[in-house]
Amino acid sequence: VQLQASGGGLVQAGGSLRLSCKASGFSLDFWTIGWFRQAPGKEREGVSCMRSTTDSERYYLASVKGRFTISRDNAENSWYLQMSNLNPEDTAVYYCATGPPLASCGVNQMNFWGEGTLVTVSS
Repeated sequence: VQLQASGGGLVQAGGSLRLSCKASGFSLDFWTIGWFRQAPGKEREGVSCMRSTTDSERYYLASVKGRFTISRDNAENSWYLQMSNLNPEDTAVYYCATGPPLASCGVNQMNFWGEGTLVTVSS
C-alpha cells in the first residue's frame, strides 16, 4: 500500500492550492480518506476527512471550513484537497491518509499515510 501526496508549494496569503493523493496497492472504494497537517512545533491534526461513498459525510477542521474542500475519485484511486483563501496559519506539512470505513478524522484512526507535502503561505 502506498500513498503519494503532491501539490504543495509556496503561495501568497489569499491564494489557492490543490493537493492530490494517489493510492496504490488497494482499492479506495470503502475507505475513509483524509488530509492532516503538522506545523512546526505542533501536533498533527485532522484537516478534512471523508468517509466511503456510501456515506458522503465530510469533516472539516473549524479553521478551514468554507475555505477547503475535500473530494475523492474512486475510479482514479485518488483524493484531493482544494484550498482557497490561504493564510500563513495554514503553513504546514500536509499528509494524506486512509482509515477504515467508519473512522473519524483522528490521527490514530488512520491506517496508512503518505509522506507529506509542504505548504508554505507567505504574508
